[in-house]
Amino acid sequence: MSLEDIRKARLEKLNKLRKTGVDPYPAQSSRTHSIEQALSNFDKLVKDKTELVLAGRIMAKREQGGLAFLDIDDGSSKVQLLFKKDDLGENVFNTLSETIDIGDFIETKGVLFVTKRGEKTLEANSYKILTKSLLPLPEKWHGLQDVEERYRRRYLDLVMNPEVKKVFLIRSKIIEAIRKFLIERGYIEVQTPILQPIYGGGSARPFVSKLNTLDIQVYMRISNELYLKRLVVGGFEKIFEFSTDFRNEGIDKSHNPEFTLFEAMTAYEDYNFGMNIIEDITEYVVKEITGGTKINYQDTNLDFKKPWSRISMREAIKKYAGLDIEESSDKDLKEFLKNNKIEIKGDYTRGNAVMAISEEFCEKNFVQPTILYDYPAETSPLAKQSFSNQKYVERFEQYAFGMEIGNNYSELNNPEILKKNWEEQERALKMGDEEAQRMDEDFINALEIGMPPTCGIAISIDRLTMMLTNQRSIRDVILFPFMKPRSDK
Repeated sequence: MSLEDIRKARLEKLNKLRKTGVDPYPAQSSRTHSIEQALSNFDKLVKDKTELVLAGRIMAKREQGGLAFLDIDDGSSKVQLLFKKDDLGENVFNTLSETIDIGDFIETKGVLFVTKRGEKTLEANSYKILTKSLLPLPEKWHGLQDVEERYRRRYLDLVMNPEVKKVFLIRSKIIEAIRKFLIERGYIEVQTPILQPIYGGGSARPFVSKLNTLDIQVYMRISNELYLKRLVVGGFEKIFEFSTDFRNEGIDKSHNPEFTLFEAMTAYEDYNFGMNIIEDITEYVVKEITGGTKINYQDTNLDFKKPWSRISMREAIKKYAGLDIEESSDKDLKEFLKNNKIEIKGDYTRGNAVMAISEEFCEKNFVQPTILYDYPAETSPLAKQSFSNQKYVERFEQYAFGMEIGNNYSELNNPEILKKNWEEQERALKMGDEEAQRMDEDFINALEIGMPPTCGIAISIDRLTMMLTNQRSIRDVILFPFMKPRSDK
């Protein structure tokens, strides 16, 4: 039977219900217990012969003469229902048999008991349809094997695969754990604009739109960073936000155009504080989710117990690429890039060369949780330069399984230096670098008002969730990842 034939048959059942005076889409339910509540108190409810009302989606249907067995699932758990023709009456039983399908939502009144086979069951004395489904569920997952279809029709993915729902329950717990950690330490949660007149806070190509009322071009934020720092200027010393950001970039197993970051600002602190609190937060979250500090990700054992390994970019390149960048001239770096077939982003600068070498040789070696610190100044226009060596900035990123999980630094609060950095970025933009940062005069003005020394930290919620749920792709931890529209009609 084709899908259209099934839909047509279900529409006929829908009309039949309506003709008998039944509303197939009532507004209310009389449910008294979730299935999980009923099962957890099963013995007492059986002993007291308590009459209760359960509700859920029908996942299976079996008939044996004057008996009908239905399995329902309400999201908390599932249970078997038993309907007897002798108890319901022939007309009601026949209506159930003829009009109810797998996928429908019903509520059922009755008492609990255990069958001879030992299955916990609700023996029904009445029922009520709550939602008549017009399309069938995939039978035992058939028809929804294609990974892209699972992402496109996440609602079916969640119905048919309990493990998928578990991933997103854990994601929610990760966010709540971070929030709890910070609020207990005096941080305040804030919300900053998603629609911005000037995008900033990172190096990325933005999504562009137009605000018709004001006839101006606007952008989806690539970061919330500059707005958080405006709040620090305004007197908020410890703030954080779970920020949905948008970057018009490639899609792969660790990138999606829409993603979620946790970011926080702490006044009167630097990146050394940041390294410590990133370790603290991450260890705390892992313990909250798993009960310990160790996880297995893609058949690799990882331990998030602090302290983590910490290594400067110079030392990492020396260790993994056999090159001392301090002892290498530009000619040496260019030759190294050429010999190893490494391409850099944008035009050649010493900083871009060092970053490219680090990405090629170092990152894959950061399997256990690792902090990589002291980045080239040219690659980090928003970070504060190191007092001991102006070639570097006080920036670090945390890694695990060779994947970056966050970007952090001592925030640059010198408006003169930032303005020069952004002027360089504007020149790069004119030369074709679509990911160059933009000049934000209002933010320069905010820094001229004065911002105290500040540490900014960030954690990718998506990538941390990948780790803690053992998911290979970022699409498996985003409920509705962006998908190219299907070309078929």
